[in-house]
Amino acid sequence: MSSPSVGDARSADADIVSEIPVTSISRGTYQPRKHFDEETLQELADSILAQGLIQPVLLRKRAGGFELIAGERRWRAAQLAGLETVPAIVRDMDDSAVAAITLIENIQREDLNPLEEAQALHRLKNEFNMTHQAVAEAVGRSRASVTNLLRLLDLDERVSEMLVTGKIEMGHARALLSLTPDQQHIVALKVYAEGLSVRATEALVRNGISKPPRSTPKRRQNSHIKALEVDLSEKLGAQVTIDHRPGDKGTVNVSYNSLDELDGILAHIK
Repeated sequence: MSSPSVGDARSADADIVSEIPVTSISRGTYQPRKHFDEETLQELADSILAQGLIQPVLLRKRAGGFELIAGERRWRAAQLAGLETVPAIVRDMDDSAVAAITLIENIQREDLNPLEEAQALHRLKNEFNMTHQAVAEAVGRSRASVTNLLRLLDLDERVSEMLVTGKIEMGHARALLSLTPDQQHIVALKVYAEGLSVRATEALVRNGISKPPRSTPKRRQNSHIKALEVDLSEKLGAQVTIDHRPGDKGTVNVSYNSLDELDGILAHIK
């Protein structure tokens, strides 16, 4: 399938600005953005109260009202400002054009965090049966950029949350993708705690954090032992494995990749 055509959707030849009641507008089906900063919304609302809403929102007709395509921050801020209507342009668009133009607006304004962008690209790809290349063309990105963003959906949920909240950057997240979910979380915590650069994170992964220590074949671990491993790893900022043997005996192994890292582990213990 070819990429969605947004040319007609952006044509302004027949655009007419109308005042539309805010209560008749519903959130866009394809809006990829999930987080709205309350402080900046209030600042925009104050600006609207002082100067009015200068740029109209973009809508399409839906049963019983209108669906928002572009301008959700303006629509939300207008409601905060107490406006009963907002200036709007209403266009006739199919789903593929709506999905593309909604995503494009957010990407161009850098409104999305990397995970939101990845989720939006994934939806565009799946709902319209598009290749990575077709998605790239639709949103004006390179194929490699689209592929790298989509890979972020394979992150452990705890790491995804750290990416969304800005504790780690996209480069850090990409470096962790070759690790198991628990290892991703352990390394991400270390990256945040020590302020590691992307290159340092890549080196840490490359130098062995993703490889299990050489030892005798692992015995099957129960959930309690596994939970202890994860808990100790988080507290020490290093990979910890527990070899629990019959008779309630065993060993605890702590892995490190440099003397500096060992010093950090010892500092946690002290």
